Amino acid sequence: MNQTLAIIKPDAVSAGLIGKILSHLEDSGFIVEDIKMIHMDPHQAGKFYEIHKEQPFYDSLIKFMTSGPVVPISLKSNNAVSKLRQIIGATDPDEADEGTIRKLYAESKERNAIHASDSNSNATIEIAFFFPG
Repeated sequence: MNQTLAIIKPDAVSAGLIGKILSHLEDSGFIVEDIKMIHMDPHQAGKFYEIHKEQPFYDSLIKFMTSGPVVPISLKSNNAVSKLRQIIGATDPDEADEGTIRKLYAESKERNAIHASDSNSNATIEIAFFFPG
């Protein structure tokens, strides 16, 4: 078993979807190891998404991720990173497979309900960012 990180984004939090997304994750075999609700400030969000700093969507991403509370979740499962990415679906909900979290709950490519780590190494870094120690 290994770990990955998910973040329920402000759009899904404000829409009251935390419970539905958590149920979807647990029903898919994930174990919640750690969870909290926070409101990131621009500095925190900028540090977390620093890898995207040169991308044209960076400023709007930071604005979106600081627009309301988010729910970081440390998850555990076999093949956790790839499994979670499969369960959440494509970034664009119009391209996501039926039954995935983004197909079910995302509003748009930017307001896509949930973040997931994209590699085991990034999962380790991202989990430590929200759950140090």
